[in-house]
Amino acid sequence: MDLVMYKNDVWGREVILGVSWELLWVVVVAAFVVIAAHAIIVGNRKQAPRPSSEGKHIERHDGKDRIFHWVMAASVMVLLVTGIFPIIGIEFSWLTLHWVAGLVLTASVVFHIVRSLFWQDLASMNIRPSDLKETFSTAKKPGKYSIEQKGMHAAVTVLVLLVIGSGLVMFAMIDTPWWERTNSLSEATLGWVFLIHGLSTLALIAAISLHIYFSLRPEKLFYTRSMIKGWISEEELKAHHDPDKWPKDSA
Repeated sequence: MDLVMYKNDVWGREVILGVSWELLWVVVVAAFVVIAAHAIIVGNRKQAPRPSSEGKHIERHDGKDRIFHWVMAASVMVLLVTGIFPIIGIEFSWLTLHWVAGLVLTASVVFHIVRSLFWQDLASMNIRPSDLKETFSTAKKPGKYSIEQKGMHAAVTVLVLLVIGSGLVMFAMIDTPWWERTNSLSEATLGWVFLIHGLSTLALIAAISLHIYFSLRPEKLFYTRSMIKGWISEEELKAHHDPDKWPKDSA
């Protein structure tokens, strides 16, 4: 199975056409296998009693951040549906929906970057060597974010920025309400853009599949609730996090 598809340009030279979409099924199967294996392994373990959601509420996500999360999630899902469905043979008028969703995603990510730099503790998402101790010791509890959450955030950040960057280049090549399409890029350069866009999309499918799976696991549902309602209980915080590392202004 090839990773890359090639074609001959107008001069007869072999150039990159884009990613081989046969890899889509490899990604889907691999994600399914990882999810199934994790579900079986965790299902065979003795589960500790889940902490109560009653009692004092501790803020985990501000309203602005929750809105950003769901706007980003919706725009990414629209992008995946409009980008992947035509490839697997489900035909519909997808192009306008695709680039509109791309602009929404771009605007939401710009908002999040600015907010993270000036109004949030960006350092709280940094992965430190000390975070690795959480993986090997149940006595070591994380602050607001675990190493798994930090890792997912870092991976999705890189992939989304690659999708946006390559997507904006492709956006400049099509007809829009503001300009007519241009052929200013060579076929070889455009092929590299298509390849980056395709590979980052495939990786994003895998990352989102894992993210959705873990967000729906029973022991993780309190995190999903916090992304809807904004809070976790004090008992949930003490069970899964180190209160001394938690931001003191959350209440």
